[in-house]
Amino acid sequence: MKTGTLKTLLLAGCVLGAGVVQTAGGQSAGAQTLRMAVGAQVTSLDPHYHNISPNNAFAATIFSNLMEMDPNSRPVAALAESWRPIGEDVWELKLRAGVTFHDGTPFTADDVAFTLDRIPKVVNSPGSFRTYTHSIIGVEVVDPLTVRLQTRGPDPVLPANLSQVPMLSRKIHEGASTEDFNSGRLAIGTGPFRIIGGRSPDRIELERNDSYWDGAEPWQRVEYRMVTNAAARTSSLLAGDVDFIDQVPTADLARMRRDESIRISEIDSLRLVYFHFDHMRDGPSPFITDNAGQPLPRNPLRDVRVRRALALAVDRAAIVERVMEGNAAAINQFMPPGAFGHAPELAPPPPADPAQARRLLAEAGYPEGFRITLHGPNDRYPNDARIVQAVAQMWSRIGVRTAVDVQPFSSFVTRASRQEFSSFLVSWGSSTGEPSGGMRSVLATFDRSRGMGAVNRGRYSNPEFDALLMRGMRELDDAKREALLQEAMRMAMADQAIIPTHVQRNVWAMRQGFAHTPRTDERTRPQDVRPAN
Repeated sequence: MKTGTLKTLLLAGCVLGAGVVQTAGGQSAGAQTLRMAVGAQVTSLDPHYHNISPNNAFAATIFSNLMEMDPNSRPVAALAESWRPIGEDVWELKLRAGVTFHDGTPFTADDVAFTLDRIPKVVNSPGSFRTYTHSIIGVEVVDPLTVRLQTRGPDPVLPANLSQVPMLSRKIHEGASTEDFNSGRLAIGTGPFRIIGGRSPDRIELERNDSYWDGAEPWQRVEYRMVTNAAARTSSLLAGDVDFIDQVPTADLARMRRDESIRISEIDSLRLVYFHFDHMRDGPSPFITDNAGQPLPRNPLRDVRVRRALALAVDRAAIVERVMEGNAAAINQFMPPGAFGHAPELAPPPPADPAQARRLLAEAGYPEGFRITLHGPNDRYPNDARIVQAVAQMWSRIGVRTAVDVQPFSSFVTRASRQEFSSFLVSWGSSTGEPSGGMRSVLATFDRSRGMGAVNRGRYSNPEFDALLMRGMRELDDAKREALLQEAMRMAMADQAIIPTHVQRNVWAMRQGFAHTPRTDERTRPQDVRPAN
């Protein structure tokens, strides 16, 4: 299997603007500084520390992967020029010649071995990249540009999984701590840009890597700003303080479409927004009480009837129409229609049924309901705080009196990763283009050594689901693998492991004179932005 370079694919998908690109100082595009504002905080520069989209999107500016995903989430060649199975459980990869890290260190097969060995050893990782490397049990360095990977049985999606793993250097990074990356000192990769100095809480300065293996980017410098307030991002674009923003607020979208100075780039995403439960505690759950405010002796969320009641209370259509203003699609599983692994039997999602929800609560022993606090971020996903508030009102209508606690994503995700909440809003973007990555990360029983349940922050566990998922992940026949993954998804939804609500539509906005290639994985990267001319 062999494919062309990323740059050809990206240029083919650009959304074109008009006019001549100028910097604030009036420079031509050849010496351009791209000023971009993203809506999510980068929480770590260690590319293997926390497997969340904001970190992964930024890592792609500094580091490269063996394979990359094209804008439609299909694997294409990157540091590996080709890959092929040479046995039921062995993949051989041929690496690209002449690739160097930012400091001139050559990239070789030994660096692949080092990277794969480092991932499970990252200290205190709240979301391990072992999710993508769990099947690899042996690495053979054949020569400097050839590596063979032995897997624990067949692994048909290994190329897609490796597209999510940034490559490091043994010479540069051996013994490096996460703090060595966060300081900027060892944030050294083979990617299109390099960090200039350190970083501030809301801005990272980048400069072009003229030796980038896929050709130098048009931007000499990039101002990568983190502006988590949606109104502030829009205002910055309209005022000309930035050139490009992501996560365009749904409330501003119609107005921006009419503005002739602004261009819109958009695509349907594979980003699932869902609510997770505390499946871990049999006894009291930290944010659940009776109606008098006293802790309940048992966690009601352990009862599937309670989980189903909460799911039936959620009016997905109202969330899509009123909260997301039509810029989303209601869903009851990981993958939308048309995607690999979508289970038609789960579509469309069931309508809200408050009466049935109240009956299920009564059957479970809670005829008067109970009290719960629903947590979520207020600066990570489009309308995230409003979604939490809407669902809280829906739950309250069936007798589960729901308080809301939303907070900045950086603090929220730290607490969620420590299993501090009873129920909370979070999301998963299927960046590999198929469901097994999300299912093994979000729903599989947590097992750090096997890379399972890496972001299963509710600690859901169902051995039958795990067994079915593992069968699907090892099945080489695509049709059989899809059927197994669909059955596993039906099982998880029958158990109401989570409450999926909708998949987002990704929307970016830019000033005239810029072009952008939209991505289904929602990642916002400077290498996807081009001068329109």
